[in-house]
Amino acid sequence: MRRFLVLGVLAVLALAGCGGGEAGEISAANLPSAKDSTFVYLHHLDIVTDWDPASSYSNEVVAMENIYDSLTKYNPRTRRAAPRLAERWQTSSDGKVWTFTLRGGVVFHTGRPLDAAAVKASIERTKRIGAGAAYIWDPVQQITVKDPLTVEFRLKYAAPLDLIASADYAAFIYDTQAAGSGDLKKWFQAGRDAGSGPYTVASWKKGREKELVLRAFDRYWGGWEGPHYRNIEFRVTPDPDRAYRLLLRGEASYVQRLNPDLFHRARATAGVRTLQVPSFQNLLVLFNTASGPLADIRLRKAVQKAIDYDGLVSGLKGAAAPASGLVPEGLLGHAPGLTQKQDLAGATALLTQAGYGPGGNPLRLTLTYAEGDDDEELLVRRLKRTLAELNVQLDAKAMPWNDQWDRGKAADPAKRQDIFVMYWYPDYADAYSWFLNVFHSAEPVSFNLTYLKNKDIDAKIDRLPSLGTNDRSAAETAYADLQRSLIEEKAVVAVPWVLTYQRAYLGNVQGFTDNPAYPNVVFVHELIPGG
Repeated sequence: MRRFLVLGVLAVLALAGCGGGEAGEISAANLPSAKDSTFVYLHHLDIVTDWDPASSYSNEVVAMENIYDSLTKYNPRTRRAAPRLAERWQTSSDGKVWTFTLRGGVVFHTGRPLDAAAVKASIERTKRIGAGAAYIWDPVQQITVKDPLTVEFRLKYAAPLDLIASADYAAFIYDTQAAGSGDLKKWFQAGRDAGSGPYTVASWKKGREKELVLRAFDRYWGGWEGPHYRNIEFRVTPDPDRAYRLLLRGEASYVQRLNPDLFHRARATAGVRTLQVPSFQNLLVLFNTASGPLADIRLRKAVQKAIDYDGLVSGLKGAAAPASGLVPEGLLGHAPGLTQKQDLAGATALLTQAGYGPGGNPLRLTLTYAEGDDDEELLVRRLKRTLAELNVQLDAKAMPWNDQWDRGKAADPAKRQDIFVMYWYPDYADAYSWFLNVFHSAEPVSFNLTYLKNKDIDAKIDRLPSLGTNDRSAAETAYADLQRSLIEEKAVVAVPWVLTYQRAYLGNVQGFTDNPAYPNVVFVHELIPGG
């Protein structure tokens, strides 16, 4: 799944196009020219897990958002949904009927028209499969084709369907007839696409460094007038030092992830641009409330208080910002005043009350985190040292994401960890994603890895979409109350930081910026290749 991926209000560009540093390593001679027209994207993880746009829920979003369109697209400047496939839309006064008017003349890569019937078929198939982020369409009760370019949605309850339709997953509109009478899911998994976006699949070689190449779709509704990148090449480059060298040699256009030291070197390197922006992505430290030692709330609160929040943010050298509650700044539900602080005296007192701590019984806890994530490793290393001073042994294990997640979902509670560390970001630009997925009770276990089962909290979470649509003031209050309950009262989670994205890309790439609702996505058609 997607949560091992490593965006907030759009920040000011930090461009480094001059200065010293690694002078001479980039020159006009090794910068790709506009005629090369290939944008090379370096990612530290495999690109494609699932080719089906109905169930896709992992790293392939960086490619999918260049292949597929959704009805709307989040605009970080206005903090609202903007037109994409839908030119305009309207809603009833109660927020339960939404009507979208599509732009005309759009065709899928298969050549078939993208009309209201295709929108209806696409979303209904996604709902029927019910995988990945398909839950975003849960409010939809009925979809009606009013005419070839008009589609109406009737909802079971009020929900912000314009934002939902801009989601980074499960909102893709695709040609459900692409496989003819064949198995569409099987057809997709061979590395095919049925989108309407600016690019289509040229080649896919699973397991190779140059895993995926996309080429321009000439009939794209957005057009190809003026300079554009005609191809996108996705390369898997786990070693950040190697990725940085490829950038310096002009063999890469963009590096998705650098460590803080390399990023600061990039800022002082001629021919390289850098961008640093706050994000909608935060790190969650989830406590097992159902079994093991942390079923005792005193011990959960003790671990919360043992985390060196300020020290971690400082140690990440600009790659993170302090968190306040669960919801990052820039989203409805952000709660100022819920910043957590280290309190070792408080942690010691709670441990002592529970029979542990210095001079008491030794306590042993297990923790899992993502293998290869230097930032999570910093958290684990510092927390392990701090807890050791409090007579608590932390057995931490770095694991590949799927293995970590499988352990967290184990049917046998004895096989689960006490502490699960993972990143979270919303499926669309709304805080509801954190609460529904991570803290609402669910069977079987998915991302609700605190194993919390609380009917009162579930009911409050269930009311969030309607409140967000009809009464934003009440929604703000509801979100703040839920966060205080989960963090302070029930102590099921700690939030050490919100990520700050640090990007590096070639100086001849013009027009790049991050959109926080689409993590790690570069909308390549919007870029201008320099000469």
